[in-house]
Amino acid sequence: MTLFLQLFWTFLKIGLFTFGGGYAMVALIQDEVCTRFGWLTPQEFTDILAVSQATPGPIGINAATYTGYTAVVNAGYSPWFGVVGSLVASGAVILLPVVLMVLAVRFLRKMQGNKDVDNVFRVLRMAVVGLIAAAALQLVGVESFGEPGLSLQFLLSVAIFIGVFVLSMKKVSPLWLILASGVVGLVVYSVW
Repeated sequence: MTLFLQLFWTFLKIGLFTFGGGYAMVALIQDEVCTRFGWLTPQEFTDILAVSQATPGPIGINAATYTGYTAVVNAGYSPWFGVVGSLVASGAVILLPVVLMVLAVRFLRKMQGNKDVDNVFRVLRMAVVGLIAAAALQLVGVESFGEPGLSLQFLLSVAIFIGVFVLSMKKVSPLWLILASGVVGLVVYSVW
């Protein structure tokens, strides 16, 4: 039962203290689930982020679902309890944001056009950009790119990263970028 409470409390905090959506919560999720509790390895965390990009739904909820299931099953419980762990973590990560959004909408309707409120949101937008940049930098590691050097995995990872970055700046659909990256990886690694 302690594990379920830890999952609930951890993802409740993650849901409460991360602003700006899934990318902004990546650093906090990684710190909690990999470093603090060891529920996922860094490689598993990188994999869940990749899967979260390709599956419907927000990254935070997908990560909570996967982490809840994996943590419970790895603790020796049956897969059915893993489903309960997924529900606990997923529910916790959205509980407080939903409540806060309902309250915020009511408040903002009353404060519409207030210069102080507009200034607060301007600063929050800058903070969210910083959180997203920090999450991106944390993902640039051995788990994602391989050992730096002239290895095929590293060079391919860097080439895909640069290609996706350039094409995304040219407004190519993320769906096509994900599919193309997957095809390139499948072709190269099936031959390699």
